[in-house]
Formats: sequence, C-alpha cells, structure tokens
Amino acid sequence: MWDEHAKPPTTDPPAAPGGADPAGGEPAPESPDGASVAVVKAQVIEAISTVYDPEIPVNIYELGLVYNVDLAEDGLVNVRMTLTSPMCPAAQQIPAEVQQKVEAVDGVAKANVEIVWDPPWSMDKMSDTARFALGL
Repeated sequence: MWDEHAKPPTTDPPAAPGGADPAGGEPAPESPDGASVAVVKAQVIEAISTVYDPEIPVNIYELGLVYNVDLAEDGLVNVRMTLTSPMCPAAQQIPAEVQQKVEAVDGVAKANVEIVWDPPWSMDKMSDTARFALGL
C-alpha cells in the first residue's frame, strides 16, 4: 500500500532493461501498459498534486487531504481522501477531478476515489510546503 503522504521518488536509479530491479533482484511489478508500479504511483501523485481546492491556493496533496493511494498491478487505483469540511462547496468537484486526472495517467486502468471523514482533516496534516504557501 502507498504510504500516507508519500512523495514521488526524486532520485530513482535508471530502470534496467525489461523492468528488472537495477540492483539485480526480481523484475519490478508492471502495470498493464508495462510501466513499473512505483513509477505509475509517482505519476498518480503528480496528477493528484494538480488538483486544488478552489478556495485554497495549495494543492490537495500538500494540504494533506489524500490519505492513501493504492495501485494494483492490474492498473486499478484506489484513492482514499477527505475534504477540509463536510460542508465543502467543492465536495462534488474535487473527487471527480481527482478521478479524471488519475485515470489520465498512463498505466492506470480505472480510479476509485473514496471520501472518508475519519480521521478528520486538520491543519496538522498539511505539508511544510502548504504551511509556507499559506503563511502559517
């Protein structure tokens, strides 16, 4: 399972031919189009990071609204997330945009977005980047 608030890898070693582990181990799992699951997960996080709450100038990933991203080898992505409030005016828009952007990632066959309220979101879930952008 993808860890809560895991960031995309920034210093990955180059992929070995045929999807093999660069360290010489077993081949990396691949999604339906042949991309490694780790690479697709990183691209999914990048896609989610382009979604913004219209009232807050920080993306939903940095805000800490995304609790879990799980990608199966068959390309199914499950996103478990919350909103800043149950009364969020963008409660329909944000999950639909997340689903659309995740499904646009190569290697993703389908995305399911689940909105949860437990644990409730609080400002302590925000990244340092989000805190800085909001002047906190």
